[in-house]
Amino acid sequence: MRVFVAGGSGVLGRRLVPLLVARGHQVTASTTSAAKVGLLEELGAEAVVMDGLDAVSVGEAVAKARPDAIVHQMTAISVTHAGKPDMKHMDRWFAGTNRLRTEGTDHLLAAAEATGVTCFVAQSYGAWNGIRTGGWVKTEQDPVDPMTGTPAEPGMKAIGHVEDAVVKAGGAVLRYGWFYGPGAMDDLVEPIRKRQFPVVGSGAGHCSWVHLDDAASATVLAVEQRARGVFNIVDDEPAPADQWLPYLAGCAGAKRPMRVPAWLARPLAGDVAVTMMTEGRGFSNAKAKRELGWELRHPSWRQGFKEELA
Repeated sequence: MRVFVAGGSGVLGRRLVPLLVARGHQVTASTTSAAKVGLLEELGAEAVVMDGLDAVSVGEAVAKARPDAIVHQMTAISVTHAGKPDMKHMDRWFAGTNRLRTEGTDHLLAAAEATGVTCFVAQSYGAWNGIRTGGWVKTEQDPVDPMTGTPAEPGMKAIGHVEDAVVKAGGAVLRYGWFYGPGAMDDLVEPIRKRQFPVVGSGAGHCSWVHLDDAASATVLAVEQRARGVFNIVDDEPAPADQWLPYLAGCAGAKRPMRVPAWLARPLAGDVAVTMMTEGRGFSNAKAKRELGWELRHPSWRQGFKEELA
């Protein structure tokens, strides 16, 4: 197939593009930076500089590529685009990504319609943000939590837009868990080593993880099978913060994280961090394994963290 990967130079795109190429697909990958054209070409793709927030730029890039499938991996979460991770001010940290998930999604869907592309796969998010009612682990039938009144609310609305628009258009939405793997570990491990990432309150809030290579393999399956609907792309072990965080610290050679009461953490880290740590809901991958035939190389973060930080 001819596959257009929008956002091919991101942390997932850099694992996805060579995997698509290795499976015999012809890949055109976009980047916002001319400096990353060489990187995409080294990965085996034809590179194009594209502004995902400019409808004309998107339309021209897609029309030129003449793809059979479009994969939407555009975000602006990197330090270059968004500065250091900041959960306390998540609305500011994710402002660019939220636009790409709303305006950017609409531009790509319009380009797909204009060029007759019917296979469309888009990135969503399902790590700790499952709806906070009922059990700790959510399926695709469960909505993401709207996080009403918190700095995460705009981001959850943007995720909702991606899911609604893409499913309505007959495409597939992949709710990736919290990424770890090459290029995605430093921002996570650095504050743990500095003891700036404590367990908050009960630490009972659950999170789902996924290794970048497993996320990439699931994405390839969704493309090749022309999947439709929502899929949780997470590992087999959703886990509470008071399990995964001390374990990650141990793998990183750091001291055991401190434990901070929720009332103290809230003014320092913000509502979103406290919610994640105490009330977060993880996700089940049963549908992706059953319907896509997805097999994980890293079925648990326990194995994956240890391998990545060895």
